[in-house]
Amino acid sequence: MTATPHLFQPLTLRGITTRNRVVISPMCQYSAHDGHMEDWHLVNLGRFATGGAGIIFTEATAVQKCGRITHGCPGLWTDSQIPGHARIAQFALRNGAIPAIQLGHAGRKGGMQRPWYGNGPLNDDDFARGDMPWTPVGPSALPVAEGWPVPHALTKAEIADLIEDYVSAARRALAAGYKIAEVHGAHGYLIHSFLSPLSNQRSDEYGGDLSGRMRLALEVSEALRAVWPDDLPLFFRTSAVDGSPDGWLLDDTVVLAKELKRIGIDVMDCSSSGIAGAATASGNQKRQPGFQVPYAERVRKDADMATMAVGLITHPRQAEDILKQGSADLIAIGREALVDPNWALHAARDLGHDMAFETWPEQSGWWLAGRQKTSAFYQTQIDG
Repeated sequence: MTATPHLFQPLTLRGITTRNRVVISPMCQYSAHDGHMEDWHLVNLGRFATGGAGIIFTEATAVQKCGRITHGCPGLWTDSQIPGHARIAQFALRNGAIPAIQLGHAGRKGGMQRPWYGNGPLNDDDFARGDMPWTPVGPSALPVAEGWPVPHALTKAEIADLIEDYVSAARRALAAGYKIAEVHGAHGYLIHSFLSPLSNQRSDEYGGDLSGRMRLALEVSEALRAVWPDDLPLFFRTSAVDGSPDGWLLDDTVVLAKELKRIGIDVMDCSSSGIAGAATASGNQKRQPGFQVPYAERVRKDADMATMAVGLITHPRQAEDILKQGSADLIAIGREALVDPNWALHAARDLGHDMAFETWPEQSGWWLAGRQKTSAFYQTQIDG
């Protein structure tokens, strides 16, 4: 019997077990209305559940109204937003996937343009469309870049309120049926901006040395662990490096990972960069296949913590090799899943794991199995 590929071996995290190691990475759709999920989100994410992924992340979801990246981003700051999330979570569960949510706050990148309008600060064209600005917030009054709005530096009282809003959003996520929550601590958004010395110039206990700059990330994570059930896992997405020698470094990420593990965070989701400019900006790093995998590998080894690799992982055998070599425990697929929502199902066949369509939804698998037999019969006639 052929051994099951690593990519299709189940993974148990606390009280849940995934059907495979394929994760759909959070991908912003900029299509919510007043923070509410719509049919687009159900159909977009639902196709990944029927496409065989093991875990499906809903896009970055704001814990405060001012924490949205754009006017089109979803939230969980009010109970009226729960039903839209519940439809997605329940559909994923009914189709064998684990529903997950990324909770975050855009910080000083809040209230920017949808990417197809420019992906920068709002301008007169956006105002004409009805997208009006709000005052962004951050650790210090430092804008993302020249021409961006100057953020309001959060007070300690406002930080306390923010943490409570994370907790409230997590409770709503549980009510919606999500089984995994991830703290968004990457890509230049609020928590990352507290971590990085490039954006955090505070002199109080939330700034200064590494311990101070990590404080918000740890306090949010600890608060979520206190309300998230013990049998359900928590993830943390990090920008493992800023891409600048004066910024957040991989050594810092390892220190943070050890502290997060102590608190009860189960998986470190290892991305990078974004402290200035677009979230996907790679700083001075060369973007090439699997360019962020070494970050996941380093954290996994030095912090003895489960990790998720993400970033230009496009081919099944590439994903299989990452797992086989012990570089990560989970593989996050993003834009490649937009190209092929059935990426996981096709990967199984590519790796010789499911040649009879048994892992496909029964509504389509039986059709394709019959089609395969018919094709084989006619090929025999042609060859014979």
